[in-house]
Amino acid sequence: MIFFVVALSVGLFFFVRAYPDKVKQLAGFGYLGVFVISLVSSATVILPVPGLLVIFPLVATLNPVLVALAGSTGGIFGEITGYMAGYGGHGIARGSKMHFRAEGWMRRWGSWTIFFFAVGPAFDIAGVIAGAFRYPLWKFIIIGWLGKSIKFIALVYAMVWGWEALLRYIG
Repeated sequence: MIFFVVALSVGLFFFVRAYPDKVKQLAGFGYLGVFVISLVSSATVILPVPGLLVIFPLVATLNPVLVALAGSTGGIFGEITGYMAGYGGHGIARGSKMHFRAEGWMRRWGSWTIFFFAVGPAFDIAGVIAGAFRYPLWKFIIIGWLGKSIKFIALVYAMVWGWEALLRYIG
């Protein structure tokens, strides 16, 4: 399982780097494209793929809330790779300070830890730890989706409002 997750992460990272135009073509599929872009970018555990940078321009032509919900749905399903990495290899993230902190938070607050990591930037860590603790996958998906949805809606609206402010400033 660990080998599969690592191979998938590295493969997706190099595919996105080598064929950025292919990723941008997915945007033409609207909300389905947003879902797939977010799924692929979240499925990489080791190497980051900036899916949000591809999704943000779509807010100009699509409904921002639906973009955020499609992105968060694809994102949480992509995060299952991190969960599986933790489930298949308990020691995958051991040793780092962040791992020990997150592990303590998981023991103490469980679902809240997943939620707050989903709202924040380091959700992969929560996925690996939730998998290692054998946290129920269905709970991980629901709680993670709620947190990611809040984050995506906030980011999308920050982008929309920022874009509108920039247009007003430019004239």
